[in-house]
Amino acid sequence: MTTEPDRSRVRFPDLSSRAYEHPADRGALVAMRSLRGFDTLLRKMSGLFNERSLRLHYLSSAVRVGETQFRDVYQDVVDAAHILDVERPELYIVTDPYPRAMAIGTDKPFIVVTTGLFDLLDAEERRVAIGHEVGHILSGHAVYRTLLLMLTRLALRVAWIPLGYVGLRAIVFALEEWQRKSELSADRAGLLSSQDPAAAKRALMKLAGGSRLAEMDIDAFLQQAREYDAGEDARDGVIKLMSLMGRTHPQAVVRLAELDRWAASGEYSRILAGDYPRRSDDRDASVSQEVRNAAKSYQESWTRTSDPLISTLRDIVNGVGDAGGKLFDNLAGRMRRPSDGSN
Repeated sequence: MTTEPDRSRVRFPDLSSRAYEHPADRGALVAMRSLRGFDTLLRKMSGLFNERSLRLHYLSSAVRVGETQFRDVYQDVVDAAHILDVERPELYIVTDPYPRAMAIGTDKPFIVVTTGLFDLLDAEERRVAIGHEVGHILSGHAVYRTLLLMLTRLALRVAWIPLGYVGLRAIVFALEEWQRKSELSADRAGLLSSQDPAAAKRALMKLAGGSRLAEMDIDAFLQQAREYDAGEDARDGVIKLMSLMGRTHPQAVVRLAELDRWAASGEYSRILAGDYPRRSDDRDASVSQEVRNAAKSYQESWTRTSDPLISTLRDIVNGVGDAGGKLFDNLAGRMRRPSDGSN
């Protein structure tokens, strides 16, 4: 079994996950990583029992891919690890009709893929899915999802304390928003691993509409994303906001639109050309700069969206800002105006 990809694709030595992470995801991760002992503590808490029990569960009830079991999938894992420059994780295939995959663990992460996903995707699309999960591993998302799980459980325990619950729910909502952005990051990693934009888009479209690809169209699906973003009035914006409660993954149309936008932005091409952050420089990453990048990303999404609710809020904010600016200008003008000596 070779460690080289079975077709020509660019490899990214010393690739930092900062290269492909969504700005909001990257900002949170850089801040977390700056707390030197924090991630170590979470890793130990996660790996002490939970990770071992999950590994034993899948070892006993799923099929571990290898040179003699699901050989093609094993080669996909080898390829993804080689291209993204990480240690090859184990991968288990488990019987489950629901199409999904997940990266589990912190000390020795592994990937679980359901038969539903395996049967849904073709060979190139599976490369995308496996690269997606390897991207989660490279970013260390499992460590911080442990925090989300712990806080969610704590929120349930203190639900009878109104103020305590509200405060924790606010934190959990913020962490859920981060997790949704982490999925966008992993989608980018899947594209970098496969280097097949068409396959990446097909995979996301199949997650929404199933295996009958001949009945679907990428352009029409992207049009759905634009319509979802636009909405009809502010009520749709409220409904979309409420629908995010408890949701860990963005909707399929949103994911495809975001991936399509990123691939066309020039960042994808720059990484392919070898222009990307190195893992060896991660410790020098600026928390404040990444926070600013995250804020800029949200600002750009607000500017770009056609959602009536967001547009209304944006107009209100801009209106308040304009009114404040005019008031300040008037006051400043009065202060600069020479006195005429009258009382």
